[in-house]
Amino acid sequence: MGDFNRAYEQVFVPGRLTVGLMTPMQGQPGALADLELAQQHARLADALGFAALWTRDVPLMIPQGSANETAALDDPFLWLAALAAVTQDIVLASGAIVLPLRHPLHVAKAALTLDRISHGRLLLGVGSGDRPEEFARFGADLETRELAFREHWEAVRAALEPGPGAGVEKGQYRVLPPPQARIPMIAVGSARQSLQWIAEHADGWASYHREEDRQKGRIALWHMAQDQRAPGLRKPFVQSVQLDLLDDPAAPAEAIELGLRTGRHALAAYLERMRELGVAHILFNLQRGPRPVDDVLRELGEHILPQL
Repeated sequence: MGDFNRAYEQVFVPGRLTVGLMTPMQGQPGALADLELAQQHARLADALGFAALWTRDVPLMIPQGSANETAALDDPFLWLAALAAVTQDIVLASGAIVLPLRHPLHVAKAALTLDRISHGRLLLGVGSGDRPEEFARFGADLETRELAFREHWEAVRAALEPGPGAGVEKGQYRVLPPPQARIPMIAVGSARQSLQWIAEHADGWASYHREEDRQKGRIALWHMAQDQRAPGLRKPFVQSVQLDLLDDPAAPAEAIELGLRTGRHALAAYLERMRELGVAHILFNLQRGPRPVDDVLRELGEHILPQL
């Protein structure tokens, strides 16, 4: 398999739980993000020791979710490149590139470029997509997207392999010279694949926040799928959390859609429970809370990260 790049080693630390952040961290539904502000947040997160900056791939502005909100997100590779330019150590992660809607060689070219210019800081998360309007507009078949996902996965994986001959057959050409180290590919959501397929092919699996007992069961299934092919192997599990961090550090945790509203003491206890369940990395989405992002980042960086 070969050695992984910096991104994998920094985000997935055996026995530890690391913390990342979804970007942009501030903005209004349907409005373009303020790049200067996002770069300011990225620099602060890098200085505080957060593990990763994540972004989503939303090809079209289609209302979604319980609030029927519309997202206006920039191209994920270009966005992460802009954040890479103002940071030194923090990992750049996609959550997730909609693989069936993109040509795999274009994905590979962008991934190789971003990994190179960030000095090995790319974590490539990919998913299958699920919005019928997007598949229709791109001329792709929604009903067979699981097949397209697997085909595109194989092409991207081959193109990203380190080594002079990896992934290149007679009559084929590389999109760029091979990387120095393996670029990790993470399956995000089910990607319409079995857990057995994900356990065999992916370098990790990312899923959504669930009530703790349900998440415990989900992680147990993930471990079971890995044990079926390689007993004892533990590829990382990643979880996203919508976080509304309250001013009162002692405020108890309460559930919100796909996350928590909580003070930092209850948050620290929650993160320790997640670590014990086998979660390797949690990425926080801070857009739900009313507090200034800088204040939340500093509280997390000064009081939560040192405990992990």
